[in-house]
Amino acid sequence: MDETTLIEKLCQARGASGFEDEVLEIAREYCKDFATFEEDSMRNLYIYPKYNKGNRPFVMLDAHSDEVGFMVQAIKPDGTLRFIPIGGWNEKSLPSSKVQVKTKTGYIGGVIAAMPPHLMTAEQRNAPVSYATLTIDVGATSDKEAEEFGVKVGAPVVPLSHFEYDEKHGLLHGKAFDDRLGVFAMLKCLKSLKEVQLNVDIVGVVSSQEEVGERGITAVMGRIKPAAAICFEGCPADDTSAPAYMIQDALRGGVMLRHMDATVICTPRFTEFAQNVAEKAGIKVQMAVRSGGGNNGAYIISANGGTPVIVAGIPVRYIHTFNCIAAMQDVESNVSFGVALCKSLTDKIIKGF
Repeated sequence: MDETTLIEKLCQARGASGFEDEVLEIAREYCKDFATFEEDSMRNLYIYPKYNKGNRPFVMLDAHSDEVGFMVQAIKPDGTLRFIPIGGWNEKSLPSSKVQVKTKTGYIGGVIAAMPPHLMTAEQRNAPVSYATLTIDVGATSDKEAEEFGVKVGAPVVPLSHFEYDEKHGLLHGKAFDDRLGVFAMLKCLKSLKEVQLNVDIVGVVSSQEEVGERGITAVMGRIKPAAAICFEGCPADDTSAPAYMIQDALRGGVMLRHMDATVICTPRFTEFAQNVAEKAGIKVQMAVRSGGGNNGAYIISANGGTPVIVAGIPVRYIHTFNCIAAMQDVESNVSFGVALCKSLTDKIIKGF
């Protein structure tokens, strides 16, 4: 399977928080020839490469499998669906977006309803968008018919978006780049490390429910005790929204190493070491200080008495929307960074963090 095909499969997989099974199937298939697996009841997948030797520090490579989505809250008498968000959305971007609703026989198409301007009053045109007024329409004409379609309360909903790779410009277009691009980078890194002389053992974790408060990684850190961790993340690109002097996560800018965000101050000595490794290897990095956001590193760093952690970000324009843009070269930079960093880590170095 070539790289773009794997990325497409991962991004097109349907996996709102708590319903990540399709992503895990792809990860298992990709790694089956060089790793063994464990899985817990939260749908965290643990990938243990066969090249591990044992009796060496474990370095965890983490990427979360879930995407932002929605859940059906109620079925209205007219057959449309009340829903609530799973993860963070900009509600203003939602009307007229196509979605997929899970039913007992598979996913069916729907649309987040947008009233035609012909039918809107002046008050409706100026009213704020809210989940209290939004509905999903699957084409049913009554609640009974919606139920006949197989729709149930509690059904997960994800975007229905077209994936595209613009090879000429090296650009990726699609949904769920947070964090399926991170999952790709992590899986590719695991496979690439087969050819590298290591002084540490590796465990890959495809973690669940990050978008609803880093819940999956909480279970992970209660199960394993890594000596250090690298989080591969899809991160909001700011090069189309920030003044030049504030741009810290630009498309084609390479790996975004995060000093801090609203939830975590990444391990300073580890961050500095990682930056130096990248620079020596000729891998582009951009350093970021964020006042918002959050990621799995927030829980990792305080678990098991303290675990050194860094965040390796892939710049994604229009993150947490139905249509994201990312650069293939940034994804590849994150893979190269992960390989170079794992190759450079030793027990002594990790203990110095």
